[in-house]
Amino acid sequence: MTTTFSDSSHRLADLLRVDLDFIVAQLADEFAQIAGKKLLITGGAGFLGYYLVQAALHFNAQHGDRDAIDVTVYDNYIRGVPPWLLALEANPHLTLREFNVIEPLPVDIDDFDYIIHAAGIASPQYYRARPLETMDANINGLRSLLEYCRAQSDRGKPVAGMLFFSSSEIYGDPPPDCIPTPEDFRGYVSCTGPRACYDESKRYGETLCVVFAQQYGVPVSIARPFNNYGPGLKITDRRVLPDFCRSVLEGEPIVMYSDGSPTRTFCYSADAIIGYYKVLVRGRSGEAYNIGNERPEISMADLADRVVNLGRELFAYNGQVVREPSPEANYLVDNPNRRCPTIEKARRELGFEPGVDLDEGLRRTLIWYHHNRQAEDA
Repeated sequence: MTTTFSDSSHRLADLLRVDLDFIVAQLADEFAQIAGKKLLITGGAGFLGYYLVQAALHFNAQHGDRDAIDVTVYDNYIRGVPPWLLALEANPHLTLREFNVIEPLPVDIDDFDYIIHAAGIASPQYYRARPLETMDANINGLRSLLEYCRAQSDRGKPVAGMLFFSSSEIYGDPPPDCIPTPEDFRGYVSCTGPRACYDESKRYGETLCVVFAQQYGVPVSIARPFNNYGPGLKITDRRVLPDFCRSVLEGEPIVMYSDGSPTRTFCYSADAIIGYYKVLVRGRSGEAYNIGNERPEISMADLADRVVNLGRELFAYNGQVVREPSPEANYLVDNPNRRCPTIEKARRELGFEPGVDLDEGLRRTLIWYHHNRQAEDA
């Protein structure tokens, strides 16, 4: 368990320092291996990029320029460059480039040592609205990067590691005897439902990674995130926790569009980022790793109650939870009833062990949203 963040002033800088110090400390060995190398992060302006980028630069600040990690971000910046990234623009070890991964890679692409492919649309409301763009990023964008790795090897400049962000959605709605869900569960997923553009493109993306690892020796590994939350996830994302937190900060009732019975486990972003860097550096090629929390598995009703209680404690919130039918006809179609991973494989092979419990993570998240109440649509 990490030291709790309990600064009564709720200073954003203090919260970020606590998280970044924690990430860098837990990744001492992994960052030592990446030190002095070139790292490409696609989709680096998004939720996961928030701490993926800042953690590497925080390592640089602690260790000096001699072994600095050079970070390049590729993003289409469809909503502009976020303020947190603009604030880092002058950093000599950060390069920002406007680029859409569904296009052919730039002819002047650098020789990268490590690649994290995090570009894509992950919020259900948005990927249902943009299904083709969702599939293109997860398939065509990934294929281009895998071909780049293959070509780099042929040129005698092999990439040391690549990470593909898949999703826990590839498991669909597992039966009770497959929860907690291990990596070898094959999934129970609709290929034609409203979530299929996301779920099936992630599944096919994994197949691409396995084939390139087996046929061409590309050192690509796969992460399957389980319900990450925390700093960097825009308040406009339309997933459950940003919606709950926005209601608290606006003094409005928390609206729940279900009966509150579906259950999930949640993984705070600082813990998740530690897991992803471990998969990048230490994961076996062509292998997938669950990155999330095994406990507690809680209902959406319980989650709402926890956010309400934190809102009362931190911001004198006096609202309540109300239930309404969703304005979207397909809101709950193919939505899993339970989602809970086993992380034994990541624990055993990578040394991954989440350190921020749910109540502490929710506290930090609500404080972060207090400082980030406005955002472009996610």
